Amino acid sequence: MLYCVSGLRRRRLISVSLALMSAGLAASCSGEGGLVPPGEVLELSQSAPVMRAESSAPVILPLAPSSRGAASSGSAFMSTAPSGPDMPAQNVLAYPVGDGVDVSGVTSALPEGRVSQPVVTGIGTDQPQLAGIPSYEELEAAGTPNRVSISPVAPVTVESEPQPIEQKPRLLAGLLPRISNPLAKPEWAGGMPAAEKACRQRLKRLGVTYRDLPAINNGPGCSIPHPVEVTKLSGGIEIKPAAKLNCQITDAFAQWVKNELAPAARVRYVAGVKSIHQMSSYSCRTMNSKRGAPMSEHASGNAIDIGKITLNNGKAIKVRQPGLFAFREKSLLNTVREDSCKYFTTVLGPGSDVHHKDHFHFDLRTRKTSYRHCD
Repeated sequence: MLYCVSGLRRRRLISVSLALMSAGLAASCSGEGGLVPPGEVLELSQSAPVMRAESSAPVILPLAPSSRGAASSGSAFMSTAPSGPDMPAQNVLAYPVGDGVDVSGVTSALPEGRVSQPVVTGIGTDQPQLAGIPSYEELEAAGTPNRVSISPVAPVTVESEPQPIEQKPRLLAGLLPRISNPLAKPEWAGGMPAAEKACRQRLKRLGVTYRDLPAINNGPGCSIPHPVEVTKLSGGIEIKPAAKLNCQITDAFAQWVKNELAPAARVRYVAGVKSIHQMSSYSCRTMNSKRGAPMSEHASGNAIDIGKITLNNGKAIKVRQPGLFAFREKSLLNTVREDSCKYFTTVLGPGSDVHHKDHFHFDLRTRKTSYRHCD
C-alpha cells in the first residue's frame, strides 16, 4: 500500500515539472524580448566594431580687435574648444606661433592638464620664445574659460662683448725658463760667479757705461769667460773705440781715471778729460807679438793701452816723450804714470822699451809674489 502511494507521488512531481517547463518555453517564445526559437536561427555573423571619431584639432583664428583694445597684435590667436557628446570638458588654450608654421596638427590641450608647465612657442622658427600661460582660476575669473587671447612675450636678448683671452706663456715640463739677465742667473745654471757680480756692482757705482758680452774663446790662452764692452767712464769720459775687457781691469782703469787722471788734468789745464783713445784692449796674441813668447795679458782681456788723451778744451795730449819745454804735458804724464802703480800690477810707457814708446800699458798680471812692475 505504501509502495503504491510513493510511486503515485513521484509521477505527480514529474508531471508538474514538465508542465512548468512547457509554460516557460511558451512564455519565452512570445514577446519582443524573449528567446528565439532554435528553429529560427539561420546563421551567425560577426558584427562590425563601433568606431568613435576623435576630437578634431582646435580651430586657430586671429582675434578681432575689441572695443577694449585687449589684443591688437596680429601675432595673438584664439582657439575654440572641441565639442561633442563624447568629449569631456577641458580648458583649451591658444598660443602664438611663427609665420610659415604648419598649425594643422597643433593641439591646444596641455598634456595631462598641467597648465602650470612652461610652453615654448615658435619651435622650428628662428625665434623660439616662452609663452605666458594663465592658470585655470584666472580663466574662470575672466569668464571665458573656452576662449582666451594671449599676447606674445618679447624674447629677451642678452648682448655681451667677447672677452679677450689672456695668452699666457707656456713652459714645457722639465724645462726651466730662459734667463736673459746674466746677473739674475745662478752660478749652478751657468750664471756669473759672485766675484763677477760684485765687480759689476762696483762699475755701476763708478758710473761706468758698459754692456755684457757673450763669452770669448778663441783657443788656448785667448778667452774671456765674462767680458764687458766699455764705452764711457765716470764723468762721461768716452773710450774710443769701445774696449773689450774683463771686469777686473775695467774696475781698476775706471778708478785710475776718476781719482788720478781727471783731477791732474783739471789742475794743469783747467779743463776736464773728454775722451781717451785706447790702442789695444782684447787681442789674441803673444807678448809684444813675438813668436814663441808667452801669451800677452791682452789675450785674456786683462790689459789696456792708452795712446792719447783729449781734454774738453780740444787739446790732445799724446803719450810720448814730451818736448824740452812741454812742462805741463810732462808733469801730467809723469804724475799719472806714477800714481797708476797703485791700481795695476804692470805699468809700461815711453822709456820702458821700444814697444811702448807711444802709449801706456796697464794690466793686472798675477805673479807669485806681490811684486808690481812699474817701469
